[in-house]
Amino acid sequence: MYRKVFANKVFERKVVLVTGGCAGIGRALAMRLAQAGARLVILDLQQTELDSLVQHLRDHHNCDALGLRCDVADALAVEQAIALACERFGGIDVLINNAGITHRSTFAETELAVFQRIMAVNYFGAVHCTRAALPSLIARRGQIIVLSSLSGFAPLLYRSAYNASKHALHGLFETLRAELKGSGVNVMLVCPGFTATDLRKNALVGDGSMAQQPPLAIGKVASAQDVADAIYRGALQRRRLLVLSNINWRARLLARFFPRLFERVLLPRLSGLKPGSSR
Repeated sequence: MYRKVFANKVFERKVVLVTGGCAGIGRALAMRLAQAGARLVILDLQQTELDSLVQHLRDHHNCDALGLRCDVADALAVEQAIALACERFGGIDVLINNAGITHRSTFAETELAVFQRIMAVNYFGAVHCTRAALPSLIARRGQIIVLSSLSGFAPLLYRSAYNASKHALHGLFETLRAELKGSGVNVMLVCPGFTATDLRKNALVGDGSMAQQPPLAIGKVASAQDVADAIYRGALQRRRLLVLSNINWRARLLARFFPRLFERVLLPRLSGLKPGSSR
């Protein structure tokens, strides 16, 4: 009983910044943390959705929330947004690097601009936010939560730019974790399984336009709320790595220790290919 009561108080009045917070896992995390009594800063590109979410958090959860329109790929905009957040709330306790985009096209078909945009949002977006928030996170012995994926440790077909961005996140934040040892700051990498969000539905294709159809999902598709609940529990425990599906665990082990077996058995399925197809 004591543990449950304590867990319910961990995020009370803590300042949590969520990037890409208006939809999918980001929105679900905002809702879950509002229930836990956190004060929230939501960064997103969509002003209308930001206004709606902030109003919902205030009306339904009595949450002190601030919504800021911000492209995380813009370093100056991020610095200004986090300065505003620190001015409003005094600092940041938890940074959730959630904003991300993906694509579905072969390497040869993917234009350079698509590589640049995906790295700008997925990787440099996290770099910008973490650099700007780090002094406050260190002062408050806070936590950095990074939304990665299976692509952070295993290849997936037709997602070379996305895979590169997620591998880069693992390299960056595993190094940062080591550098922050003894600071009191926890770094948690999160690798969800297939989740019912608009990320894949809104995937780019090689020329930068929107994909017409989402790829085939493999196995059980989790809800964004289920994923948010798991991340919340992981944050309470200050975990280092959270892999949220059995197939992701199998892929992680096979890709590392038995790469040929992974390529033959799991890679086509995880890449959304139907049996017997090549695309």
